[in-house]
Amino acid sequence: MRKILLIISLLISLLLLSSCADKDSVKPDGDNTSTPPNTNAEVLTIKDYFGQQENSKYVYEGQGNEFASYTVYMDYKAGNRVQQRSNNGGTEMVKVLENKDGELRILLSRGECYYRENLTQAPSSSNVEILLKEPLEIGTSWTLADSRIRSITNLQVEVTTPSGTYKTLEVTTEGKGDKTLDYYAPNIGLVKSVFTSNGVEVSSTLSKLETNVSFIQTVRFYFPNTNVDKLYYINKELSFKTNDITKIFFENAFKDLPKGNLAKVLGPNAKIKSLYLNQDNRVYIDFSKEFLSEMNAGSSYENLILQSITNTIGTYYGVDKVSITIEGNPYVSGHIGMKKNEFFTVNLTNSVELK
Repeated sequence: MRKILLIISLLISLLLLSSCADKDSVKPDGDNTSTPPNTNAEVLTIKDYFGQQENSKYVYEGQGNEFASYTVYMDYKAGNRVQQRSNNGGTEMVKVLENKDGELRILLSRGECYYRENLTQAPSSSNVEILLKEPLEIGTSWTLADSRIRSITNLQVEVTTPSGTYKTLEVTTEGKGDKTLDYYAPNIGLVKSVFTSNGVEVSSTLSKLETNVSFIQTVRFYFPNTNVDKLYYINKELSFKTNDITKIFFENAFKDLPKGNLAKVLGPNAKIKSLYLNQDNRVYIDFSKEFLSEMNAGSSYENLILQSITNTIGTYYGVDKVSITIEGNPYVSGHIGMKKNEFFTVNLTNSVELK
């Protein structure tokens, strides 16, 4: 099992499907034939091989391991940084990549990340990994934090995949008893990875490139039913484009009241001013003053509203503590008064599915 996890980690950590380059030559669904830039006329740069566009989805088929197949979508793009989301059927991982000073680096990697939050400006991890290093010439080499050696070993390898045939840049990573070959195509990015160790080979190959697509998340929203003093939940599909702001989608989904004897969570003018997961593993959500002024609720209804928000946000982020504030101040109403650093707790016992 440890070896399987190592293989999966090595494959996913070498995702290079970013969108720093402003390229228009990406063709979807098996219509890709690429050649590298004219090496006699220009110097190759990382940008030439750093090609995923906004609102695009890369689909990889795997061999040798059940988790070698995966998809990659770009959550956010900010300057020379991109945030990618990969899903291998077992887990979702988010990475922040940066193309700077002749190096392509993984600044941040977060596993089991099922929520959508912009981490492009978050502090870098202590172990920044260099994926590519200029000059992009055969022989360029560097040492990773785990002592593996990564180097550029070829500039003209032809790789045939279900998505097309490419002339690729080959990057080799060697450790004690294992080797990884990664192949990058111009304007596309990573098109194939092959990991070998002790006679075991695991590969991931680009099978399809989809453009102008959204990232779909199914999110469970809770709503009050004051007639029976319970919460009812319904699963809603949220469709995100690159750089969409998550809090706006949650605000709109709360206001879109399902059919049935359900009461509102947010009034028409209430806004979610901020929403984020803090380092203390608690979620902080701040509302505009209209959240309170438009509530017009007795104590029982108010408690159901607050529990609906807590259950929805806490479940989405995978935590059990949620801070609800108004204009940055602790939540205080005629019935409830919270102090600074006090939190609401997820409680699903009084919830049933809306059918």
